[in-house]
Amino acid sequence: MKIIAIAAAVAGLSLAACSEQTQDAAETTVESAGEDIEGAAAEAGDAIDASTAEAQAAAAEAGNEIEQAADSVGNAAEAAAADAEAAADRAVENTGRAVERVGEDMQK
Repeated sequence: MKIIAIAAAVAGLSLAACSEQTQDAAETTVESAGEDIEGAAAEAGDAIDASTAEAQAAAAEAGNEIEQAADSVGNAAEAAAADAEAAADRAVENTGRAVERVGEDMQK
């Protein structure tokens, strides 16, 4: 009977030791997983920050390009208006000369 009790005690100690090793391994695994999650979260945060910065830069560049395009359109509209005014002035002058000639011809 003593041999069985000793064997059971040894088996119990082995089981307890195994259980402690298993707990240590589980704790190590959980800590490692926590570190992995923390690292992945940090990387994700960095990627989000970088993407946000890129998006802000792209938006600023697009805004500058839109402003330049608007300036170009404004300049083209001003030039077209000046050309139209000059053409209208020439037309008025030509019409005035034509009316004068018609008046001179009528006097002859």
